[in-house]
Amino acid sequence: MISIHPFRDGTGRTSRLVMNLELMRAGFPTAIIPVEDWLVYYQNLEKAGKDADYGPVVQQLVQLVERSFEPYWYLLGIT
Repeated sequence: MISIHPFRDGTGRTSRLVMNLELMRAGFPTAIIPVEDWLVYYQNLEKAGKDADYGPVVQQLVQLVERSFEPYWYLLGIT
């Protein structure tokens, strides 16, 4: 989980890059975490790491992926 920091800097960016790679490999758009959502994202990650409660972080990522579909829906006239 995020509590492992093998690099001096960039561990979070690397983990989000791998997460988005896996999303794209599965046919989903990337999950972009807006700056205003970072605090909640890190709180959810901490909860997952400390309490093994993955629900909040998974739910947040689901919402972010759904939000990433919006441009496609707009182009297809589905909005």
